[in-house]
Amino acid sequence: MSEFRDQNDFSRKFKNYIKVFYDKLVKINDSPHRIAFGFALGVFLGILPGVGPVASLALAFVFKVNSVAALTGSLLTNTWLSVVTFLASIKIGSAIFGVQWQDIYDQCKTIFSNFNLKNLSNISILGILLPLIVGYAIIALVAGFVAYLILMIILTQKKITKRDNHAK
Repeated sequence: MSEFRDQNDFSRKFKNYIKVFYDKLVKINDSPHRIAFGFALGVFLGILPGVGPVASLALAFVFKVNSVAALTGSLLTNTWLSVVTFLASIKIGSAIFGVQWQDIYDQCKTIFSNFNLKNLSNISILGILLPLIVGYAIIALVAGFVAYLILMIILTQKKITKRDNHAK
């Protein structure tokens, strides 16, 4: 019986946490630009491997944008989207540097499947990392820009609707 009560307590606390988080995000009292820019910054940093929530909060502070929106954008895209965009990043970076994407992909597979110092010394890390990082950066910039535009449209529309409702 105690186990059932603990699960109910956890479920209730979890639901309460989600509700508070949602309320804070939806009811942010900030300009549409600061919210959208924060979210876009979080999306951008969330897509880049090895970066994420901490960096989004730090840069939100630096750029004076909404930190809750930045953290949300980062958490929505962090890690899982990096995995999804891995091959696209290789292809984009390879095209920019004029190298065969398959060569970089094969070298990455070798590193991941047989991770040891000997394999790392046989492979040009700069030759792999530079196209990969540039590819991720381009995808992250595009995703951040699209996220900014979409959220600006939604938030601006929401403010117009809210203003019109108060005018009646």
